Amino acid sequence: MPEDHEWEAYKVPPTRTPVAERTTSVPNPVNFFQSAFSYVFDSPVTFVRDWIERWQTKNKFYYYHQKFRRVPDLSQCLDGDYLCYYEAEAQWRRDRMVDQEIVEIIRERMAACKQREGPNQFQNCAKEMELLAQVTKAYQDRYGDLGYHGNARTCLMKQKHRMMEERKAAQ
Repeated sequence: MPEDHEWEAYKVPPTRTPVAERTTSVPNPVNFFQSAFSYVFDSPVTFVRDWIERWQTKNKFYYYHQKFRRVPDLSQCLDGDYLCYYEAEAQWRRDRMVDQEIVEIIRERMAACKQREGPNQFQNCAKEMELLAQVTKAYQDRYGDLGYHGNARTCLMKQKHRMMEERKAAQ
């Protein structure tokens, strides 16, 4: 390739876009409406949004876990304290859902161990089987036979009857 370039041979062609020439001194109404919209609507909204984003970055709030305070059990509520009854019922429902999830997680771990171990599952997954048996028995002792419409009061009565049967068996 030659060292000296012939710049005249590689001229840039002229553009085909015409140059806008103002033929009037009247301002364009579109520019006026765009700037009016920007100042009236867009600027305040942008200001408020930026202010909210600055405030949120200062005060980080992680809302994906709602933490409830523990409330007294139904056996600790005073007679006729309906608000305490309601809170104890809600607490019992949350505890039941947590216990259901615990049983489900242990069951999934057991299934994963069985899948992983294959024919050796009985000797290699013995700890998981024992843990699942304990968790399932505890769940069944507390919530079994309550049915779909079980509530804190029937669960408390079930536990009371079970304790009375254990006392009779001990005597």
